[in-house]
Amino acid sequence: MADPATSVTPYWELTFDADGDPGGRGRDRLLTGVTERGVRDLIVFAHGWNTDRSGATRLYDRFFAPVPRLAPAARVGYVGVLWPAMRFSDEPIPDFPRAVAAEPARRPVLDKDTRHALLETFPGRAILVDQIARLLEQQPAEEAELEEFGRLVRTLVEVVAPGPQALFAADTVAEGVPQSEPEMFAGSSAACEEFARALAELEASGPQEGFRIPNPWDGAHELLRQATYYAMKRRAGTVGERGLGRVVGQLAKAAPTVRVHMVGHSFGARLVSFALRGLPEGVRTVKSVTLLQGAFSHYAFAARLPHDARAGGVLQGQQNRIDGPLVCCHSRHDAALGTMYPLASRMAGDSRSATGLDMGRALGAMWGAMGHDGVQAVPGTRAYTLAEALEARLPASGCVNVDAAAVVRRGGPPAGAHSDILHAELARLVLAAGRVR
Repeated sequence: MADPATSVTPYWELTFDADGDPGGRGRDRLLTGVTERGVRDLIVFAHGWNTDRSGATRLYDRFFAPVPRLAPAARVGYVGVLWPAMRFSDEPIPDFPRAVAAEPARRPVLDKDTRHALLETFPGRAILVDQIARLLEQQPAEEAELEEFGRLVRTLVEVVAPGPQALFAADTVAEGVPQSEPEMFAGSSAACEEFARALAELEASGPQEGFRIPNPWDGAHELLRQATYYAMKRRAGTVGERGLGRVVGQLAKAAPTVRVHMVGHSFGARLVSFALRGLPEGVRTVKSVTLLQGAFSHYAFAARLPHDARAGGVLQGQQNRIDGPLVCCHSRHDAALGTMYPLASRMAGDSRSATGLDMGRALGAMWGAMGHDGVQAVPGTRAYTLAEALEARLPASGCVNVDAAAVVRRGGPPAGAHSDILHAELARLVLAAGRVR
């Protein structure tokens, strides 16, 4: 039977651990259920930041809700992917109204919920979490303490051997440029100061009035957040390739006529993209992939990087595994991807002369995320506004950029509109990408 977790049916859930191993019962129910329920089109959605099943399934319920009305004659099934991500408690969740979304803490401390999420996400590292929390609470003035904070954070998120996640770490700063760890740890005190300036400028550009003096410990809190993103970005690749890709391959064997449409938000977009790399040879049942505010490099699918013709993106050519288009939604209102992502992706190096928002904009071209400006450096990529995409017949293959700023626009600093994805227009776009009628 399908899992009764959403108002749409039939609905199944696929649960994966951090190494991409699936829960067998959920996978088996899906493999047998799609045939029993006569499903022709299966929409598979992977979340970005959620701490538990209930948060993820509420997101899926609300995103999927318009589909039966938009495609009443289609035989659609739904899958919610659950993977072990985490969320800082001051981050908005896509399915929470703005009125009840948590407000940022006034001081950069670790509240109970965030501390619990860190302990669940990085098991066995309670002492490290306690030390990090203590420094954030005390905010010592010495630069050496900021450096110590950076060391603790680096230790918290490092890859634990011998698991498979190490295989997905090389590209987690910038696809195509292998590195052993984020450059943000090269000089922790300077990184904290950069993040603090960027946060202060983002707040000043929002509804707040005035400009406060940057506190480097605000930047330290952001360093922890970005380092955790780094670890989750690595994990999303692991779950996508080793987990979801293999299950889609098994589904193709069990139910070869089912058309699969993968959707991902934030790092869930990275997850479904890496699932393409995990497909068994010859599988052509993936008919569309839709990326909603994807939090990974806009060069991921490029065969050659504009700044290094010898290198390509980590997913170069994988769009050709889709028997249909790869649709990338982006929005200029997504401050999390437009400013904080490039800052974190290239925190040290020859661009250090730029600061704050200016630094983020200067680095955006090289280190940007596709959820901010779309797929880059892939010849033949088509570009539409959201209204144009919904009126046009989308290309049958290749990369398609869709400027979704008309609806993905609400949200305050520091994330901006990153989680503003619950719109019927985006559900319509998923159906249009897969030609679901």
